[in-house]
Amino acid sequence: MYVILGASGNTGHVVAENLLAREQKVRVVGRNAAHLQPFAAKGAEIFIAEVTDAAALTKAFHQADSAYVMIPPNITSNDPLGYSNRASDAIAAAIQNAGTKNVVALSSIGADKPSGTGPVLGLNNLERKLNQISSANVLYLRAAYFMENTLPQANAIRKMGYSVGPLRPDLKLPMIATRDIGTAAADALLHPTARGKQTRELLGQRDLLYTEVAAVLGKAIGKPDLKYVQLGDDQARGAMVQMGMSEQSARLILEMAAALNSGHMRALEPRSRENTTPTSYETFVAETFVPAYHQQAAA
Repeated sequence: MYVILGASGNTGHVVAENLLAREQKVRVVGRNAAHLQPFAAKGAEIFIAEVTDAAALTKAFHQADSAYVMIPPNITSNDPLGYSNRASDAIAAAIQNAGTKNVVALSSIGADKPSGTGPVLGLNNLERKLNQISSANVLYLRAAYFMENTLPQANAIRKMGYSVGPLRPDLKLPMIATRDIGTAAADALLHPTARGKQTRELLGQRDLLYTEVAAVLGKAIGKPDLKYVQLGDDQARGAMVQMGMSEQSARLILEMAAALNSGHMRALEPRSRENTTPTSYETFVAETFVPAYHQQAAA
């Protein structure tokens, strides 16, 4: 039995779909039954639980040999690190109590640092807690910057006429499509090689400057001269709060951006065939960003 946390999210749904396509026994865990229903139609068992509820997660992990674990984002929380700590406590307790042997955990580049990384500190905490479970083999997938993080550019471009963000325009950033993370996680669950605790970085198809991101976006939406403008912290914070993010979440995102800008938070592995994934940013933009951009424009 494979248990999948965050099964209706960007990475979890890809993990679940991959396992179900291979006719594996899958239990999908989430807080919304309606969002999990499509998996039930494909043969998955549904389990409703909050990721911060250790007792419920222990039941969800019952008789599961393997699990994909992650902390779903909660950008509206006024205490995002407190939320992620409660989630990592519950996940670790469930793995320990249920005796789950093989775990693939979604982590991030920068999770090696004990401070100064914004929301990624929650993943450092998750790794430390799982490291204490001697009975479990755990593979930490330390993923690069999500391509999906550029989706809010659709609104910025529509309102301001250019691409914006807190990152330096000359910062080379490894960027990954979340579907590639899900595929890697499913493969790691189906063919477990981790003994003890191991880390693997996933660095996307290539590194990109945000000026290159803007160029790809501009070409795809018919704005070939689209520029990228780095915002100051106050401007960036205001834009994030306006999008519905809590003040505290926005502050953490800015701390992460500063960590990326300074090099405090970065990939530790040189790029290789093993940590390079197939989906290019151009493909992501054509298949995901452009439809979202046009949908917003229509709305």
